[in-house]
This record gives sequence, structure tokens and C-alpha cells, in this order.
Amino acid sequence: MSLGAASLAIYKTPNIVPFAFRPEYYTTDMHVPVYGLLGDLIVVLHLSFVLFVLFGGLVAFWKPRIVWLHLPALAWGTAVEFSGWICPLTPLEQRLRSKAGTPAYDSDFIGQYVFPLLYPTTLTSDVQFIMGLIVVVVNGTIYGWLLWSTRRGY
Repeated sequence: MSLGAASLAIYKTPNIVPFAFRPEYYTTDMHVPVYGLLGDLIVVLHLSFVLFVLFGGLVAFWKPRIVWLHLPALAWGTAVEFSGWICPLTPLEQRLRSKAGTPAYDSDFIGQYVFPLLYPTTLTSDVQFIMGLIVVVVNGTIYGWLLWSTRRGY
């Protein structure tokens, strides 16, 4: 067997061929993995927004101008919690997962650790209202302390 035939034989072995060189990789559904990745990115963005709504006031101690971003985010977050609305990121993420052909909540890292934080199984309108109160109390305390310390010159 010549050197060229030997190297060709290696690539005909299914387990050795790099994934990107396999013919089944090139299908008309090339976009499907992208939808799953975008769904994961939306969940990370959603969690980041929730954490910013809850703790963004703390960032104001470090960067006072962040208040102008945090207050509208805080208003939106509390409006969603108190009214029972659904954040637009949730249906977007679920649609992307549906287009990817995966269930809305996998048991991967994001599904295992991030989804329970964003979508608790015990989420009722009462729990949602309490979560809204927690957001208001935490941020009210932070901004109260920030205003007090600013006026006192600390």
C-alpha cells in the first residue's frame, strides 16, 4: 500500500475521521446547533439581567453612573414580578430550543444549574410577588444606604 492510499484509508475509518470532515455533518440543518447555543446564551443573558436587577445597586457604590442603567432594569424586573408577566427572553429562549430540536430544559449544565434559578418549580403568583418584594427591599436598602452615605460624605 502506498503512502497516499494509507492516509486515505485512515480517513475512511469512521471513528478516526474528524467530525467536520464527515459527510453527515454537512446537512441542510447546519443551523440547528446554532439555535441551541443561542438558547443557552439567552439563558445566561437572562440570569445576568436577574442578578443585575437584584444586586445592581451594589455596583452603584463602585460606579455611580450605573444607577441610570439599573433603575430602568429594576423597574422592569419588579413590574414583571408584581404583574405576573412573562419576560420576553423566556419565550425567545424556548423558541430557539424548539428550533434546535431539543427540549426546552435539558439536563446539561445550563439546564441543571441555571434553569432552577430562573424557573423554580414552585413558582406561583404568590411566590412571584414575594420575589418582587425581595427585589424592592434589597435595592431599597442598598439605595437608601448609598444616599445616606453620600449625604454624610463617606
